[in-house]
Amino acid sequence: QVQPVESGGGLVQPGGSLSLSCTASGSIFSRYTMGWYRQAPGKQRELVATITSAGIINYGDSVKGRFSISRDNAKNTVALQMNSLKPEDTAVYYCQQGLGSVAWWGQGTQVTVSS
Repeated sequence: QVQPVESGGGLVQPGGSLSLSCTASGSIFSRYTMGWYRQAPGKQRELVATITSAGIINYGDSVKGRFSISRDNAKNTVALQMNSLKPEDTAVYYCQQGLGSVAWWGQGTQVTVSS
């Protein structure tokens, strides 16, 4: 069963940094598009960043210039480096593992930006 697992959430002060990691399952990790999405209370889930099997990256407008996504195909992992965090970045962050029209979601990890 395909089930990505997130780690690395927590509490951070505004302006701080935090790194999230997602470990994906499956023997063909290099073929998956991997992504991070987030959902704040009362809001819809939104795109944070995605990275395709070819390494093409896309960021949501609200995180451009502050967040960075990367993948390690040898370790089946995708990372999200978050810098210059703002209170509005507070949300549950979800890892998505996708192949074609099929996608699998992790359970999510909470990120709270507060002083």
